[in-house]
Amino acid sequence: MITIIQQRDKCIGCNYCVEFAPQRWVMSKKDGKSVLIGAKEKNKFWSVKVHEDEKDINRKAAAACPVKIITVA
Repeated sequence: MITIIQQRDKCIGCNYCVEFAPQRWVMSKKDGKSVLIGAKEKNKFWSVKVHEDEKDINRKAAAACPVKIITVA
């Protein structure tokens, strides 16, 4: 299992994460920021544990993020 972590409040809505990993990310119609599907919030950090098979695409999403708010561990 891996953990994907997002600092959602710092999201600028560029949509790169959705382009790289659409099964794990969507854009919110409410505020235009990305939503990490299945994540729970704690202290302004959103996180979700997923299977290893999602690691590569989410690492690409993290690398593409211009504000570097995504971590894949």
